[in-house]
Amino acid sequence: MRLLRTPEERFSSLEGFGHPPRYVEVADPDRATEHADRGARVRMATYGVGPDDPGSGPTVLLLHGEPTWSFLYRHVLDALAGAGVRAVAVDLVGFGRSDKPAEVADHTYARHVAWVREAVFDALGLDDLVLLGQDWGGLIGLRLVAAAPERFRAVVAANTGLPTGDVDMPEPWWRFRHAVERAGTLDVGRLVAAGCARGLGRAAQSAYDAPFPDEAHKAGPRAMPLLVPTRPDDPETEANRAAWAALADYPRPFVVAFSDSDPITGPMGPVLREHVRGAGARGGEDPGHAVLRGAGHFLQEDAGAELASVVVGVVRRVTR
Repeated sequence: MRLLRTPEERFSSLEGFGHPPRYVEVADPDRATEHADRGARVRMATYGVGPDDPGSGPTVLLLHGEPTWSFLYRHVLDALAGAGVRAVAVDLVGFGRSDKPAEVADHTYARHVAWVREAVFDALGLDDLVLLGQDWGGLIGLRLVAAAPERFRAVVAANTGLPTGDVDMPEPWWRFRHAVERAGTLDVGRLVAAGCARGLGRAAQSAYDAPFPDEAHKAGPRAMPLLVPTRPDDPETEANRAAWAALADYPRPFVVAFSDSDPITGPMGPVLREHVRGAGARGGEDPGHAVLRGAGHFLQEDAGAELASVVVGVVRRVTR
């Protein structure tokens, strides 16, 4: 697997995001062996805020989606830090400051789950977590919750889901996928702006373009729409069905915090509320779901302060 790395100077003038990265290394699936040398590794960027002491309370794990990076959570990170909450955001492989596999075929759903699992559980050694996952951050993060529920004190699912291909994706999502597939030049900043209900300034759009100095670096954004399970025989359908089964019994607070103006993930909100015990299903306690008004798919941009308030409330609730 050939890896590309965005030059650091591309990130030198980000508006409102001054968090220094902490880099961790995860396995290159094509070169990993029991005694792999350090050259056979993929570098991932993470960003931490709040108290350094793990004993101060749970750590909020922020996972972004397509085609963004941790810059998306800048308002949320600032609010969490201001509330004294420990938080860590992770750039997915292929995005942000993380290494970028050069080929679309290098990306698989299973690899992304494994990469985030290794970065969070093994390299960072994080436990006692509150997941905040949006878009692919939920598709990946919910798989981690299903596999290791004991590590997660609570979940905030924000404009996300866990598709199995048994139900067709909404038409706006198909239009997005086709636009990405057909684009000769992928305008990442413009794609993010299109998912914001309240608009997105030029500086912010440039920040979303920053990880991708040329088309060669964009295999990740091009790959992710192709990896969403859209048919019942998708390679990841069984794993997602198994995750749904595990999540059904997840007893801890599972807050569904969706925006009111996302045609892509909107239908998934009621499904999560009706399926997961911790979301109030089958006699479980209602954890206090939230609807963020006037926000689009990227609710972190449109309603970052409101979303952070929901997360702080969850952290306060579950802190011993």
